[in-house]
Amino acid sequence: MLRQDFVICYDIADTKRLQKIAKYLEKYAFRIQKSVFFYPNASQENIIVLVDELNSLLDEEEDDIRIYHIDIKNSIALESGVDLDTFNIIK
Repeated sequence: MLRQDFVICYDIADTKRLQKIAKYLEKYAFRIQKSVFFYPNASQENIIVLVDELNSLLDEEEDDIRIYHIDIKNSIALESGVDLDTFNIIK
């Protein structure tokens, strides 16, 4: 099973939602900055579960969460990430 590293960053409008999302992410990822987490060695299934849970916690009209795949060999590929609407890893 392919495992990859990801960076997750967010901008959450409501303090209560922000705390829920941060607390959830702290279970699986390492905090790099206040709104940035590093999720190492994640499978696609891990990311799908993460996206499902994040979607249930956020307000689509007010909040923004981005998940970026990190390609260690080629640095960070900012054009790649996870589309929260389709749950597919985009490359």
